[in-house]
Amino acid sequence: MSYDPAASSHRPSPCLVDSGIVVNKADMLRLLNDLGQVTYLDIQDEAVLSEGSGYVMDVFAEPGLATLVANQSLYLNVCSFDYLELERLPEQKTGFSLVQDTRRLRLIPLTTPMQEHVTRSFNAATLEAMLAEALSASLDVCLDDDNSLGGS
Repeated sequence: MSYDPAASSHRPSPCLVDSGIVVNKADMLRLLNDLGQVTYLDIQDEAVLSEGSGYVMDVFAEPGLATLVANQSLYLNVCSFDYLELERLPEQKTGFSLVQDTRRLRLIPLTTPMQEHVTRSFNAATLEAMLAEALSASLDVCLDDDNSLGGS
């Protein structure tokens, strides 16, 4: 039996909804990129070695570079893992397990991509409002100084 690439190209791409196994590194990157704040568990042979919460700072695919979890920051290299397992959790959440042999880095999102977007937008709007207020106050001080100099 021979392999015919044309025949396999007609099969549809997988469709996973909240559960399943992802082996394609590009798909893993897309799923993990917008995680934001997570609870993580480092599991080896079913024993929890470490757990905590942090923020996913970077997700990349670079052979030879490590996945790093320290100081509440997660730098995830999808090349460190064989596959990603999606699991449906209570409260309409999806858990993400990055698996390599008997090791599993389990990520449970504390926020949704929608919440992350709103938070970033709110922070930008708040910063703009504070900047506008500071500039307005500075302009008022300058105008007051000009008026006091002219009135003497």
